[in-house]
Amino acid sequence: MMRLQSKTAVVTGGGSGIGEACCMRFAEEGASVIVSDINMNDAERVAQAIRKNGGDAKALQLDVTQPEAWTNLADKIQADYPSLDILVNNAGIGIPGDVEECTLEDWRTTHAVNTEGVFLGTQMAIKLMKETGGSIINISSMEGMVGNPQLAAYNSSKGAVRLFTKSAALDCCNKGYPVRINSVHPGVVRTAILEKGLAMLPEAEGQALLSSLADKTPMGRLGQPIEIANACLFLASEESSYMTGSELVVDGGYTAQ
Repeated sequence: MMRLQSKTAVVTGGGSGIGEACCMRFAEEGASVIVSDINMNDAERVAQAIRKNGGDAKALQLDVTQPEAWTNLADKIQADYPSLDILVNNAGIGIPGDVEECTLEDWRTTHAVNTEGVFLGTQMAIKLMKETGGSIINISSMEGMVGNPQLAAYNSSKGAVRLFTKSAALDCCNKGYPVRINSVHPGVVRTAILEKGLAMLPEAEGQALLSSLADKTPMGRLGQPIEIANACLFLASEESSYMTGSELVVDGGYTAQ
């Protein structure tokens, strides 16, 4: 028996990076996967790859900042699937900038995706899961636990995800809902969001930052998307049945220092 057999999973930001790795890994373990992304081409590419490998996947365009988009997703799930069992709130952006350089527009854009998107997704998933049960996995970051002077908005948004996850998890416990909600805190992983962030810096500064992050990681290297996806698989499966409101840190030892 595969670990996610007969389960339905939604992954936001599923068209690349950690989200893509989660979609592929979940499908390998038997889940029917809804690959959602604001970029439909990326979502369809991942869904096609899953189907080519014999899995079950559909692509869906989703702007996580829009409440009506989540309502439409909930309607599709209720119409086409027996239940929603897993949600990975993975969609995110990173705009570099210290507290003096960060514009209000950048601050609001970052929080709209990284924090409000997680809130809307969690709210939708609880509505669908509170009778049948399920697992919600919110992708935060090690930057939601420690400060980085160059990531004022990102730090704030990911720190919010960390504590919101605990609040929502406790609320489900208090109401007797069989819904588990946990956060995952990746370290520095080679993903599209990292590459886009580095591209906004002068090339020499971006490369220096990348080398510095690897050097500061006790394991001496950057993480790979599949390593985060495997952690999410554990939280999505019944193997983590006694975990809720928890933080799963996958950062090569960075925050242990």
